[in-house]
Amino acid sequence: MWGQATREHGRGSALVAVAALVAVAAGGCRSEDFANEPRPPAPVQLTGVITDKRVTVSPNQVGTGPIVIIVSNQTDRSRTVSLVGNGVNEIVGPINPLDTATLQFTLRRPGLYRVRAGSEVATSAQVGAARLIVGAGRQSSRDEVQLP
Repeated sequence: MWGQATREHGRGSALVAVAALVAVAAGGCRSEDFANEPRPPAPVQLTGVITDKRVTVSPNQVGTGPIVIIVSNQTDRSRTVSLVGNGVNEIVGPINPLDTATLQFTLRRPGLYRVRAGSEVATSAQVGAARLIVGAGRQSSRDEVQLP
């Protein structure tokens, strides 16, 4: 009988110890440890086309925040695509003829950016760059559902 009481007392002590650990761990999770930072704006998807004469991007005006540019190469040679402006120089490619590529970047500063198409082989005729005008920041995506 004495052995039975000791085992039950041992279980009770273990439960008290576990409860104490849970209380200490829960006490360490204060609300200021996890600041409720606003979510970034949802990415804006832009489309771009490279032709023999120029690059076009639509829409060509966005606010600061994440962007995704899907570019289609409609020329007969492989091209690289670059986003240039305000200290940004992002390059993707080469993109084969009639293929697409995706350029993703978070634009943090307003201003004028250019989307350029280059070639691994020097060409005599330059392809005109697209202008991308970036304005003030977009709103947080906090209230938008089904975002990753």
